[in-house]
Amino acid sequence: MLNKNKNLKIYYSIGEVAQMFGVNESLLRYWEKRFPQLSPKKAGRDVRQYTQEDIEMVRLIYFLVKEQRLTISGALQRLKHNKEQTMRNYEIARRLKAVRAELVQMLAALNDHAPRPDEPQPVPGSTQPQPQADNP
Repeated sequence: MLNKNKNLKIYYSIGEVAQMFGVNESLLRYWEKRFPQLSPKKAGRDVRQYTQEDIEMVRLIYFLVKEQRLTISGALQRLKHNKEQTMRNYEIARRLKAVRAELVQMLAALNDHAPRPDEPQPVPGSTQPQPQADNP
């Protein structure tokens, strides 16, 4: 299999994955024990090698446990009985977050270009400059 994207790695270490999600490595090891769907490849001396699929599963577990605030047993139940709907909900939430982030950026850009309240505003359709306020 040819890796077309040179920046895309095939395997990630547990430290790299932990850093991606801002969690401890011990939490990832705990999730591996509790979630049978998460089972990264183990190389010599039990060095974990996470694939892109493993990272997507971590992303889904993170969504359920950290963002949706489900218990481990609740997240397990969702993945076991309703994985497709859970995946759809995750995708919807991810897209909505991206839209929100874009809207926040737009608002910040608009606020950066908004005139200050103390600046004189031009009158629409007028070519005359607005009189300046007298400064005593």
